[in-house]
Amino acid sequence: MKRISMFLAVFMALIMILPVVAQAEIGSEENPIKVLFVPSVEANTIVTGGEIMAKALHDATGYFFEVSVPTSFAATVEEMCASPDNTMGFIPAKPYVLGSELCGVDVAFAALRYGFKEYWSEFIVRRDSGIEKIEDLAGKKWAFPDAASTSGYTVPSVMFKKLGIKVGEEVQAGGHNQAVKAVYNGEADFATVFYSAFRTPEGVSPWKYGDPPDIPEDLIDSCVLTEDKKNIDCGGYLVKDARANIREEAPDVVQKVKIIALSEAIPNDTLSFGPDFPADIRAKIEEALIAFADTPEWAESIGNPDFYDWTGLERTDDTNYDIVRQMVAELGETLDDFRKSN
Repeated sequence: MKRISMFLAVFMALIMILPVVAQAEIGSEENPIKVLFVPSVEANTIVTGGEIMAKALHDATGYFFEVSVPTSFAATVEEMCASPDNTMGFIPAKPYVLGSELCGVDVAFAALRYGFKEYWSEFIVRRDSGIEKIEDLAGKKWAFPDAASTSGYTVPSVMFKKLGIKVGEEVQAGGHNQAVKAVYNGEADFATVFYSAFRTPEGVSPWKYGDPPDIPEDLIDSCVLTEDKKNIDCGGYLVKDARANIREEAPDVVQKVKIIALSEAIPNDTLSFGPDFPADIRAKIEEALIAFADTPEWAESIGNPDFYDWTGLERTDDTNYDIVRQMVAELGETLDDFRKSN
């Protein structure tokens, strides 16, 4: 017993004289700022474009950044809560709202896409399916990107509830691209994915909410993959909704898959910060992002149509996402439900 006491005394004395190892400063090479992206499109595309952004931010601020794509929308927010002082996340409206409630994730910017401050959910089916309207989806097999996706799951679920529509089997596809593929390949009757309006090569869109969302009927047969493989061109209009993301493997996707309905407008995606992110570092990053948005490299990063297709960003605040909070409340979803989707 005396030996044990002596050992403990020596051990405690050693602890007292050992130097205290301070945590590396946030933004240092040893403790880089984590830049998190939800896996809504191909992870390789996100990482490649994200690293271009990370380099630009490093050059502008001197901080080090580490890009990653967690396994799900929910995992992205969980990571922001687990590392509250060194994470920033490019997250859609619903993950932002739930992250805000979960641990205080704080929004800084909202995306702009060709002047639009909002986007929509689109309901897509095969053109040969015989399905013409949203009411026809009752009992049908539904493919959606992720249970935490705002446009892919939450908004359509609210619409189904209001219309009294009970769908059949539900399949979590793992991303917007995969949900489109499920319909194209006949593995699901319909899918819900993001909608951005078709536009000219100059970025001008004749579309306004209330107009038919799809490419004009008389141009469908003209839709072809452009020579640079970056777009589907339909008689001078470029397809910008989720169907275009599988254009290389399915260049006839517009001829095979149509849009039958849209939701009401949804607030655009966010750039948000962990709840304890240092204010001084955050301010420098925000200014660097604003400057980066005016460079050609932006188009190779988050502005890439195969990435998130942000053509710009604007400052926003939490109140702009109250409409999404209302949708989450209507579905009775809780933070535990969000965690389970992880």
